[in-house]
Amino acid sequence: NFVFATTARARDNFKPVRGPVEAGRALRARQQAGQRSGILFGRERFGLYNDEVGLADEIVTFPVDPAFSSLNIAQAALLMSYEWMKSGLEDETKTNFSSPDMMPATKEQLHGLFAYLEGALEARGYFRPAPKKPKMVDNLRAVLTRAGFAEPELKVLRGIISSLDRFSPAMPRGDGSPSDDPRRLPAAARAAKATDKDQA
Repeated sequence: NFVFATTARARDNFKPVRGPVEAGRALRARQQAGQRSGILFGRERFGLYNDEVGLADEIVTFPVDPAFSSLNIAQAALLMSYEWMKSGLEDETKTNFSSPDMMPATKEQLHGLFAYLEGALEARGYFRPAPKKPKMVDNLRAVLTRAGFAEPELKVLRGIISSLDRFSPAMPRGDGSPSDDPRRLPAAARAAKATDKDQA
């Protein structure tokens, strides 16, 4: 339901950045609320790609010397494991996070919404110019993962996208099936339908 990405590089996105102590407490609180959470570590040589960071909910960065900001995987895992362990021993483990009334959406559900939205935007020529599409997709995912959606909220968003995808001012919702719109039919089918109408 929730993933931290570990990175020391400045990123051009919209995600909150936490320190390891705060991140450990937040993960502990989510675990106690029955949520599945995790930490995404980068590669030994060059860390995480931007699109991988874009799939996470928030960023965790260690307060180290900026001139030597890169840690190897073992060090990063050790520090985060320590903060996780320590968060369970403190007298006060509460954060601003509280158990939501709605179950947070799974990553599978969220990625399904991404794919659906990307397809709808692609069909309408949103990603222009084409070379900028990867960056635009990264920004889109960063914005949508910022809030930490609940499962019912994703259903609302999917319904909105579906309505935009299926209906138009000429054929609004309640004005018949979207398949009745002649503009949605292939050219041959439109011609056949027009011929049948003339003969009638």
